[in-house]
Amino acid sequence: MQHTSIPAHVAIVMDGNGRWAQKRNRPRTFGHKAGLKALRKIVEHAGKTGIGELTVFAFSSENWNRPKKEVSLLMDLFLRALDRETRELHENGVRIKFIGDLAAFTPELQQKIANAEAQTAENRRMKLNVAANYGGRWDIVNAARKTAEAFANGRITLEQIDEPYFASQAMLGDTSDPDLFIRTGGEMRISNFLLWQSAYTEFFFTPVLWPDFSPEVLDEALATYCSRERRFGLTGDQIRRRSPAGT
Repeated sequence: MQHTSIPAHVAIVMDGNGRWAQKRNRPRTFGHKAGLKALRKIVEHAGKTGIGELTVFAFSSENWNRPKKEVSLLMDLFLRALDRETRELHENGVRIKFIGDLAAFTPELQQKIANAEAQTAENRRMKLNVAANYGGRWDIVNAARKTAEAFANGRITLEQIDEPYFASQAMLGDTSDPDLFIRTGGEMRISNFLLWQSAYTEFFFTPVLWPDFSPEVLDEALATYCSRERRFGLTGDQIRRRSPAGT
């Protein structure tokens, strides 16, 4: 069997911060702070393993429905962390990009997001996409609206609307789809994350809560991914014939 190499693009649903804190009789925000520390370790380790792009689900469009106090504290943590994290990411050659409906955030947070993207725009060692106020269905509807607007204004014809064009209008339209999708926390669903982009993505679910997700667990996910044969609708024999070594 032809095994798969290290994924170029990994997506992660970072689930379990609240449960991790509750197990320790601490407030949920304590878990979110621990989750941020885990993210630092994973970004660093991902870069060392050769992963070129990492997309993390930081705040979904559904998270606004959480208790107002938790949402407020999350936004405060987001604000305070942006400057420090951006500085460290920049020093390590990481480019940061935010995806989602950012207009829902305060002007102050929107400005910090814009500053973070501008400061790291020229970095090439690794790319970190942060999904904030993001939902997969919103993403598809938003891409459909942009496509419809382009057609209505005569910028494209009906025949030009195909999968590559539509993909270019969605979030992450300027990059490759995720090769590997990891979800922590034990839940086995994708929770409205990257619905369009994950059509041929490999999945790895782990019961490990996000604050405990270590470089070793990431290595386990990568090893599982590398053991799989990605066929994209072809047969195994077709894939092997395409291999330069014929194995």
